[in-house]
Amino acid sequence: MTAPLDGLVARALALVPADGRAVLGLVGSPAAGKSTLVTALLAALRAELGADAVAHVPMDGFHLADVELARLGRSGRKGAPDTFDAGGYLALLRRIRARTEDVVYAPQFERDLEQPVAGAIPVPRAARLVLTEGNYLLLDAPIWREVAAELDEAWFCAVDDDAVRRQRLLARHVEFGKSPEGAAAWVAAVDDPNTALVEASRGRADLVVSVS
Repeated sequence: MTAPLDGLVARALALVPADGRAVLGLVGSPAAGKSTLVTALLAALRAELGADAVAHVPMDGFHLADVELARLGRSGRKGAPDTFDAGGYLALLRRIRARTEDVVYAPQFERDLEQPVAGAIPVPRAARLVLTEGNYLLLDAPIWREVAAELDEAWFCAVDDDAVRRQRLLARHVEFGKSPEGAAAWVAAVDDPNTALVEASRGRADLVVSVS
């Protein structure tokens, strides 16, 4: 990560109200380094606020299951905006912001299964800051615009060298079962168009963070 972590931590802490909860969105293209940034932020913010005071809810938990993608005829482009339960994600963010429940459970995407698993991530009432990451948080489209409205801030993860990002993406696909040729074909047919959508949303971010 090339952005100074201390400054990012200070900015995130400034979002937290004295009595309430803030939601910070991390946005970026596939393999842009969102998870790396979130991991660093979580460690630093929990050291400041306490382990239960900072939660992490990835958007990836709202992937539609493969059986539903097959029914809809969308299996061949899993990861596109319409292969997520955007309405479910929006509803969860609103429950999180309300902070009226002892715990809110979020789903998690299990890469070994390539499927979402319900009720895997607890967001306790004690959480004062929730980090949520995903590709489409700033997409200029129905429901996604409502998602953006639930964020106190959204930070865009920008990669200095896009060739490095694509190599990481290819390696990820191979790691989880695709052949090198299949990975390259998937990136060209699915991930590259999705990346163009994500990059088009950069101007709606409150902050652009340079990540390596």
